[in-house]
Amino acid sequence: MATDESNENDAAARGPKNCPTLTTNQGVPVGDDNHSLKAGPRGPTLLEDFIFREKITHFDHERIPERVVHARGEGAHGYFEVTKSLKKYTRAKFLQKVGEKTKVFVRFSTVAGSRGSMDTARDVRGFAVKFYTDEGIFDLVGNNIPVFFIQDALKFPDVIHAVKPEPHNEIPQAASAHDTFWDFVSLTPESTHMLMWIMSDRAIPRSLRMIEGFGVNTYRFIDAEGKATFVKFHWKPKLGVHSVVWDESQKLGGKNPDYHRLDLWQAIERKQYPEWEFAIQVIEEKDEHKFPFDVLDATKIWPEELVPLERVGKLVLNRNPDNFFAETEQVAFCPSHMVPGIDFSDDPLLQGRLFSYLDTQLSRLGSPNFHELPINRPQSPIDNNQRDGHMRHTIDKGRTSYSPNSLGKGCPFHAGAKGFNTYAEKIDAKKVRERSKSFSDHFGQAEMFWRNMSGPEKQHIIDAYSFELGMVESEMVRKRMVDILAQVAMPLAERVAANLGLTIDNASAAMKRLKAEWDKYGVTFPPGERHDYDGVKAPELSMANTVKDTIETRMVAVLAADGVDGAQLEAMKAALEAGGAVVEIVAPSLAPLKSSDGKSFKPAKTLRTAASVFYDAVYVPGGADSVKALKKEGTAVHFVNEAFAHYKSIAGVDQGLDFLLATDILPKGSSDADLFKQSGVVGSRDGGDVKQVAQKFKAAIAAHRHWDRKNVDRVPA
Repeated sequence: MATDESNENDAAARGPKNCPTLTTNQGVPVGDDNHSLKAGPRGPTLLEDFIFREKITHFDHERIPERVVHARGEGAHGYFEVTKSLKKYTRAKFLQKVGEKTKVFVRFSTVAGSRGSMDTARDVRGFAVKFYTDEGIFDLVGNNIPVFFIQDALKFPDVIHAVKPEPHNEIPQAASAHDTFWDFVSLTPESTHMLMWIMSDRAIPRSLRMIEGFGVNTYRFIDAEGKATFVKFHWKPKLGVHSVVWDESQKLGGKNPDYHRLDLWQAIERKQYPEWEFAIQVIEEKDEHKFPFDVLDATKIWPEELVPLERVGKLVLNRNPDNFFAETEQVAFCPSHMVPGIDFSDDPLLQGRLFSYLDTQLSRLGSPNFHELPINRPQSPIDNNQRDGHMRHTIDKGRTSYSPNSLGKGCPFHAGAKGFNTYAEKIDAKKVRERSKSFSDHFGQAEMFWRNMSGPEKQHIIDAYSFELGMVESEMVRKRMVDILAQVAMPLAERVAANLGLTIDNASAAMKRLKAEWDKYGVTFPPGERHDYDGVKAPELSMANTVKDTIETRMVAVLAADGVDGAQLEAMKAALEAGGAVVEIVAPSLAPLKSSDGKSFKPAKTLRTAASVFYDAVYVPGGADSVKALKKEGTAVHFVNEAFAHYKSIAGVDQGLDFLLATDILPKGSSDADLFKQSGVVGSRDGGDVKQVAQKFKAAIAAHRHWDRKNVDRVPA
């Protein structure tokens, strides 16, 4: 009898074997698992939605103790400064005066991987800012991509379950190139726009100092008279938006999984402080419905041509944490941490986040008193009737812990109009589980994104889709995704299909197949009316239009050995450092180099510990003995080959050109003239021309990459 009971319990624990009706954890059949309960299709999410609360609570508590998402992160302290008063939009005190500074702590992160995963995985980057304002904590919790996979927070556990390692074997780590992710998104057409961003170079940044930040969700500003304005938040990096290439990303993950973390730390230690402009987009409530997108839809951007940016502040990170765990790991961000003058919209993704983030912090940090940890403690005073609880630090005095009271002289009193007062939005709607029809254009902005990409960016998107879907074992899923791409752009779909060994006929036939698949698998919110963005110019979407006028913080490797021409090394180093670049000598060993003129140079790295993927550019100075020694070092030859294949800038002077010609970047027997025809390759046979070469080299480095480079396909990466 005991054996039978054990078997029955074991079978129950393993879950049902067939495909049953979806239920809650209490066994209640669920009528709709795709839409949270709202007051009308565009209204706020209702707290009584026990199905949503159970699902998101379970999800928030799935990991002990690291974050379920954004587990891999790094942070820094700094300040936010107002450069243009926002008084006309908001009464938020910290945004009123030009020159006003507010302390901040910023945490960057990847989404999908665990704490031990690599920095350079293809992924969204979190960009969360904690403002320590005089009116309390304001958390702006965003990403480096302005849109998201889903429109309703009820689906957040699903998209993360799909992208996380597959549960039967916990593979792969920090990667979306597997069946469960693409199965989910191929059945979730609202993800299409976000997928274009993820498959672009935005998802493999060169540095966290070179990413944009976006609030993603729509918020409200509230002015002194109580008038509301819809607002989106942006961070624009001073150094521009730059990426690595995919091959480089993978190699960096193996050679230095802490690449972004180290890069951020070292830049701050060098006092080359990362900086961003703070910008906003605003839409008046009277104009809420005049655009081809719904302002509450988190899968859509507000194109800058339609809603211009206003640059109103700057963010500077100027101090590294003293202790990673106490600060970066224990910092608790919550979108619900809000100050007077800023409020929420009815964006259903944001509405769910307001519950989920707080619930997550209770799980991770073990107590409602997590606000007492130093990194989370506000600069403004805390005074309320909340008491006790696990890990309480504050020693409260007095006998009253309730309100109203007379024994404590009525303290603490309400702030009244000066405090946070929720915007009095008028709501008159039925309780429904629906998505607004204005959310149903799933392909219009995805096509706009594709259309605004440069040629190299389009090729990289094709390559990314081809790689990711090439890793998917299910042909059914691959076909479904190619049919979705046909709704975005046929050239994209055709190229990806060809790389996967598939064919695609036309968009109409593809949509017919998709509808049949979606009906079969219960997709309840398929695409609806598509809006035309053909006339909308959105150059801000392309990284080809970013900042390309500085070499500040760029890493340059100087390949050298004994016998190097010291004057040529010093002249180039001085010119690059004057522009803000970081120059490191890479040599066969760490022994001091002896130059041909008797000088001594200390290498920063050896050919055994350095790799071209750690640098933005390579310089080879002259010196016959130095070049002769480097030619014998296979790692030095590979260093230049790889840098060339990754479209990086390369310079050589005097005999340094002989070394470049001895590599595989050009066919054997090529001349100096052939070398200089290559985009981003500069140099001179005259060792006295170093200063002139340096000017060309700096311009090449500032351009970041040289996508028009010829003969790259000759070079083994």
